[in-house]
Amino acid sequence: MELNLHRLWIFLKVVEHQGFSAAAHELYMSQPSVSNQVRRLEQSLKVTLVDRSGARTRPTAEGEVLAAYAKRVFLLADEAVAAVQQVSSLEHGRLLVGGSTTVGTYLLPTLLARFRARYPGVECDVFVGNNRAVAERLLAGDIGIAVVAGGPGETAQLLVEPVLQERLVLVARTGHRLADRSGPLDPALLAGECFLMREPGSHTRTEQERVLDEWGVAEQVSRSDVWGPEAVKQCVGAGLGVALISEHAVVDDVERSGALTILPVEPEPSPRPVSLVRRRDRLLSPAERAFVQLLRSPDGIWARELGGGLREFPDHPDAGERTAERSPSGG
Repeated sequence: MELNLHRLWIFLKVVEHQGFSAAAHELYMSQPSVSNQVRRLEQSLKVTLVDRSGARTRPTAEGEVLAAYAKRVFLLADEAVAAVQQVSSLEHGRLLVGGSTTVGTYLLPTLLARFRARYPGVECDVFVGNNRAVAERLLAGDIGIAVVAGGPGETAQLLVEPVLQERLVLVARTGHRLADRSGPLDPALLAGECFLMREPGSHTRTEQERVLDEWGVAEQVSRSDVWGPEAVKQCVGAGLGVALISEHAVVDDVERSGALTILPVEPEPSPRPVSLVRRRDRLLSPAERAFVQLLRSPDGIWARELGGGLREFPDHPDAGERTAERSPSGG
């Protein structure tokens, strides 16, 4: 048995107005059409819903039960419409954003705080993992959008839009043997150092390996794997080695606490992009669209960088008008 909601609505109006003519007047229908729709509802349920014998139309016992449920059905429908409109207007809702480890730890919190200030009714969740883990969640549909350093290795199903540039800087414990030298260091002076490397699957690890090759010291230094930027900083501060790490991760340790120091090296590592990533075939929710708009806007300013200022990606796209694609750039 299938309950036709249109006929149920007409029946409810007949009960409320105690007559077919009054219900027809409100519904802008003819009286025979209203009678026909109620009769077809009775036929589908195999019961009589309306007592037509008196001057006024009254529901039967079965009709009273159905009318009570009909009121609840249409009240719930009104609530559903109101809830959808609230989500669409961003009065309520939920936003889940993925972030690669460095971005999710040091950049996204500030941006999400600005988002919550603008849309206080929207709850915000963050998934943080290395690029490989974030790409897997995107491809599985568990998250709709992510902001990552570089870009994911899987690009066939993903749209990747650079939104910002950041630098990797070489940091050491304050008081390191090379800290007091004037001017940029020659990479050859790094021979014999222990480099603390991010875990496999991290885009930072890929960049670290690339820079060591560019400096020509890949075979002249030792390496230790450390999982996560916070652990890397702690190990550097303890004197276990030096590390190439995002400037966003160490700005407070260098400029406020003074626990770490920058070792400038010539040539300086080239900046890497920070990218917005999403599935090509996913329709973004209102909250996700609003977050993307904020990310692309002048209000979407990230946490401060070493020395102050902000590096935006060249040809920064206008909100919603352009989406750039990048080739694979790491794990």
